[in-house]
Amino acid sequence: MSGRRRARGGAPPPSLYTHQPDRATVVRVSTDRRRVFEESAPVDRLTSIPDYYEEDPLTNAVFESSDFGYDLGDDSLAAEEQGPDTDGISVQRGKAKRYTNSDLPFQTWVKYRDEYLDEMLRLEGRGGPEISSACAACGSTAPEYRCENQTCHGPAMFCQDCIVERHQVLPTHWIQRWTGEYFERVSLAKLGLVVQLGHTLGSSCPAMQRGRFKFTVIDVNGVHNVAVQFCACDSTVEHRQQLMRVCWWPATALDPSTCATLGVLRLFQNLNCLAKVSSFHFLRSLELLTNADGLNPLPNRRRAFIHIVRQHRMMLMMKRAGRGHSPLGIEGTGQGELALLCRACPQDGKNLPVGWSRINWEAMPQDLRYKYFTFLAADANFRLINRDVSNETRDPVIDDGLGYFGNREQYKAYLRDHVDEEEISTCSGFQAMFLADAKRGKGLRTTGVGGVTCARHNMWRPNGIGDLQRGERYCNMDFILFSAILNSVILYLILSYDIACQYSKKFWDRMKGLPDAMHINPETTSVWFKVPNFHILGHKWPCHSPFSFHWMWGAGMTNGEDVEQNWEFTNGAAGSTKMMGPGGRHAFLEGLFAFHNWMRTVSYRKVLSQRLVRDLKEGRKHKEAFEAFTAVIEAEQPELVTRWKAWVKEWESEQHTEGHASPFEVSKPIKSLKEIRLQLGKDELTRTGEGVEIERQYTSSTFVALGLDIEDTQRTLAVDVKATTDPSPSQELELLTRKSSLLRRVNRFRNMQRVYMPELARFLPAAQRDILEDRRRPVETMKLFMPSELGNDIREKVCERGLTTIEEEMREAELDDTLEDLRGALRVRSGTNRFCNRNVRGQRGLTRGQGVLRQVEIRIHKAKLRYRYARNAILRIRGHGAWEKVYKVLADEDVRGINERAWSAEEEAERERLRGLGEILEGGVEAAGIVAAGEGSHTMSWIWYKTKLGDSDTEIIDALRVEWCKAYSRTHRWHEDIVLIEEEMRRTIEFGVWMGAEWERRAVARGVASPALAEGLRAYAKEHVQREEVTGRRLRKQWGGLRLKAAAYLEGIQDVGPSIVVNVDGEERDEEDEEGDVAGEEVFDGGEEDGLLQDADDV
Repeated sequence: MSGRRRARGGAPPPSLYTHQPDRATVVRVSTDRRRVFEESAPVDRLTSIPDYYEEDPLTNAVFESSDFGYDLGDDSLAAEEQGPDTDGISVQRGKAKRYTNSDLPFQTWVKYRDEYLDEMLRLEGRGGPEISSACAACGSTAPEYRCENQTCHGPAMFCQDCIVERHQVLPTHWIQRWTGEYFERVSLAKLGLVVQLGHTLGSSCPAMQRGRFKFTVIDVNGVHNVAVQFCACDSTVEHRQQLMRVCWWPATALDPSTCATLGVLRLFQNLNCLAKVSSFHFLRSLELLTNADGLNPLPNRRRAFIHIVRQHRMMLMMKRAGRGHSPLGIEGTGQGELALLCRACPQDGKNLPVGWSRINWEAMPQDLRYKYFTFLAADANFRLINRDVSNETRDPVIDDGLGYFGNREQYKAYLRDHVDEEEISTCSGFQAMFLADAKRGKGLRTTGVGGVTCARHNMWRPNGIGDLQRGERYCNMDFILFSAILNSVILYLILSYDIACQYSKKFWDRMKGLPDAMHINPETTSVWFKVPNFHILGHKWPCHSPFSFHWMWGAGMTNGEDVEQNWEFTNGAAGSTKMMGPGGRHAFLEGLFAFHNWMRTVSYRKVLSQRLVRDLKEGRKHKEAFEAFTAVIEAEQPELVTRWKAWVKEWESEQHTEGHASPFEVSKPIKSLKEIRLQLGKDELTRTGEGVEIERQYTSSTFVALGLDIEDTQRTLAVDVKATTDPSPSQELELLTRKSSLLRRVNRFRNMQRVYMPELARFLPAAQRDILEDRRRPVETMKLFMPSELGNDIREKVCERGLTTIEEEMREAELDDTLEDLRGALRVRSGTNRFCNRNVRGQRGLTRGQGVLRQVEIRIHKAKLRYRYARNAILRIRGHGAWEKVYKVLADEDVRGINERAWSAEEEAERERLRGLGEILEGGVEAAGIVAAGEGSHTMSWIWYKTKLGDSDTEIIDALRVEWCKAYSRTHRWHEDIVLIEEEMRRTIEFGVWMGAEWERRAVARGVASPALAEGLRAYAKEHVQREEVTGRRLRKQWGGLRLKAAAYLEGIQDVGPSIVVNVDGEERDEEDEEGDVAGEEVFDGGEEDGLLQDADDV
């Protein structure tokens, strides 16, 4: 603030650079970016940069101030008071309970360090005569044994017979023996413990058969040698069965000598799927628990453990899918039957009304059809590569096509006939098209994985995964997609794909080359192609309207990007799967996808409710703004609204391609910043000669582009922070999330800056170096030190060759983009002001109109700040010149519409007074009505000289048309999302009802002779029945209030029922994490009452 106040007072700020002679160590990066050199050299005297303070005082004052901020010395944006919620929904951030020691735990603990150390050492001894004098069981004197870590009997000491007796059911505990001076570890096997299998505890077997000499059992506390005796009384019970009945999983089916307990397998399952701990490191950690000093080498059981894990995972999927309850057994498992289905997606016969597929779609209102849309997202991941090690003979794929992977044999047969098809891209520069043929493949069995998920809930589809051999080719993705919808009844398929604009071409023709069983009928199934919201920004502008979710009826707030979060979850396992054989990798990924789907299923309870809360709040806000906007237009020219609405409905009712006139677009003849970036990238591609355009993500143009993007985000965030006082918990959470996301981008920029500006820290003066190294500043005020922010001498020394030129070109394009945005916003404001002044009367109408205008004013304000900063950057690079006649200094009085005049001195003084009271005022005076007295002296602002001017009303109406059509679609998308989420809640509950009935049926489906097996089958089924009932009750209770609110909103009722409170996590979370609860951290807060996670097998 101090810099801004000095600027207004007329005193120029101090020079940006001051001379500090010194010697410094310089870190230099080699031209190939592979080596780093350090050398000591004197720091030359630095000359100050040209003083442009008088040219742009507002921008430069803040730019050179230590209180740097992206609001750039402009105090015109005042905060808006936040009113209380009126929708009856309160968002409450969970806060951890505070205790006396919770704030400074280590400062409290540090005083007791000696005490803690003494207690640890005390445990190394026997604990005193009251413990060591007699056996805790029989009372005999001088006991010598205790359980290590005192996990089962506390600090008690026992004689040998008693310690063995008490561990007959705990054979994998470690025992310590007192030597007279210290404790040494001994195994229970050496003390005489023998595990008798096949009989009840304490019984002996008259026909016992001793197991292997070094029978190994892997448990959670280490690797153990256990003495085992098998029962030979009943020859029909094999050794492997006897081991399984004591929860020991044998490594081999014949003559086993190595086992793992079910406890250690469950632990590894969680660590492996969630933390991506490999089997090697997990077993290695158990070996260190057993033999930390290496004096007693253990037998290598790694291969045996891998076999056990693989078998366990396969059987676990069979068990969960109810294959053990089926009379047909495992051999009767159908394609994709082992995969967990998405409960919120439409599932025929499970959560949809009876006879839904026979609905007369022509008679059904269009605004209800989208409830039955199937949203899918397709994408590829090039991290999950697999080297060409082992083969399918030595490591075969078992249960092919029964889970998440499609049938491999059919897949290979199809690819052999289509591998040489040529694919042409005319649009996007994403990896999918550029790397289809160029992707590295030498020494690899697969170059990645393609997958299909439900686009709204992140669930992997059955048979929706397939390996890629030569990049992301159409033939691969076609087979994967049609496998994912095999045996599904789909009437409307909405496919999200980052290259959908290209993939949609000849889609039905390519389907004909697939096996007949995979075909869908184009007469009964409509397929719409969309590009995810983030990816579409990288497409050419003709693709934006036809393939955007924003302008599609029934899409709701679907963004199509959720599949990227799924890849983030699986990428942690890429290092492990890279060197696996085909069968092991297949089984591992099947287990990983199953784990992910289960965690997503568990997260429904909170994710869906949080989405519905968001939709109700945002939907009401957008609806009110749109109605106010529409009212002022209808009051002037109601036929415009009728015509625009018909155009939007016509556009949204069908899938468009390039070339169709869109109601959401206006022409932009000026070369955009994105086009400048693309040209720079192509120039760098020519210089590198690599021939793979995707490499431009590592070039200097990308570095500069990232800096410009960060600056824009900082400005937007700074304005939003300033415009929000006393934020609600949900607003505060949103700001924290945005700051966290921005901070990560700034850190990434700093890492790139060390490459392209390696000597920056050396040549900066001390004051500026402190700003560079200060990590405590608010992220929206962090100074990036782009080339334009440096003096000419410093810029030449610290910047890579050509870096300044790149920024100069990008800044000029940024000026054009910003002026176009500013003019568009001013057109909207001018038209809205005119309609309001002529037609709106009454306090309510004026208040609602001001709410709309405030949003437009903020947009104008942001464009003004962006232009000022970009112009200032070019001025620092180029200096004064003829270019200033085109890109002039943008003063406050220049920010006005075509039909607005500048403020008079008296009006300017009044405007400053209103600003002090919290008003946002941008631009000039409306040249109509009472303020038309100055019409004779009206002059047009220079910002309009760079655009082609026709009839001003036509331009305004065109701008209003685009804004109205977008507002119309946005309002309907929020409305649709409420309908979709309410339906998804209903489907989730109904799926649970169906699943409970299915397990009830399975409980008696298989007739078996063994009473023990029959009881186990029934118990497992009944457990699932009970869990589904409890889950259903919980969901009905938790979602009941929200669903009532949603119904009231959809019926147009302002409010209904009592106020409800929705809890959200209190910690700061990434934007991606709202849907990324695959770890389950949001869902384990209900205890056993949830009925959601009571079976250890489920995790």
